[in-house]
Amino acid sequence: MKRARVAYLGAIHGGIEVDGRLRLDDGRMVSEEDVVWLPPVKPRTVFALGLNYADHAKELSFKAPSEPLVFLKGPNTFIGHRAQTRRPKDATYMHYECELAVVIGRPARKVKRENAYDYVAGYTVANDYAIRDYLENYYRPNLRVKNRDTCTPIGPWLVDAQDVPDPMNLTLRTYVNGKQTQEGSTRDMIFSIPVLIEYLSSFMTLNEGDIILTGTPEGLVNTAVGDEVVTEIEGIGRLVNTIVDDSSFRSPDFP
Repeated sequence: MKRARVAYLGAIHGGIEVDGRLRLDDGRMVSEEDVVWLPPVKPRTVFALGLNYADHAKELSFKAPSEPLVFLKGPNTFIGHRAQTRRPKDATYMHYECELAVVIGRPARKVKRENAYDYVAGYTVANDYAIRDYLENYYRPNLRVKNRDTCTPIGPWLVDAQDVPDPMNLTLRTYVNGKQTQEGSTRDMIFSIPVLIEYLSSFMTLNEGDIILTGTPEGLVNTAVGDEVVTEIEGIGRLVNTIVDDSSFRSPDFP
């Protein structure tokens, strides 16, 4: 089942996909364009993987890691399907990162990899933008690279784990203004989903609503204001996002 969270007529609703439309939890049927899409999960602790695809590490002239390179992301970064991401005025290189997002369904502590999928609620699509101008190095992504407001679209759907028979064999693709720029497969991850759950739960408790962003394959290109970026994962969904100029935004405290 594909589940969503949306705003419609002033209220927040859950919903499911039915024949290409959205059925709200009160039974009303609406189209994709009728609603404001929210992240399908309210993120708790979010773990993101750096260099988890060998081809991406090679693309950046880095040696593939021997241990997961994990950093944390704040909830301020997440926005929904069809939302806008702000590009800083001084950025010279800002690229997308199409990633499979793994959503934890129940507390997990010291989980063995052979049991890891028992703790997964489902999967969604994430686009974890990175601004290379602010990068300290690829082994320690800093706050300005990976925790900027609006820079991680996620959604549109949370797909139930039982409806994804093999999450380690899904095709990922990215399109910029309709042109395909990236293609890869989750089978090329260096550290698989079970390995990541075993690793993280070995020293901390994973909780319901925690998310693991599993990294991106090669094929990254710079993006510009006005670009429409579509990240899609086979069987999971198609996430649409538009890049806008950060200078057009003002604090809510401004008149």
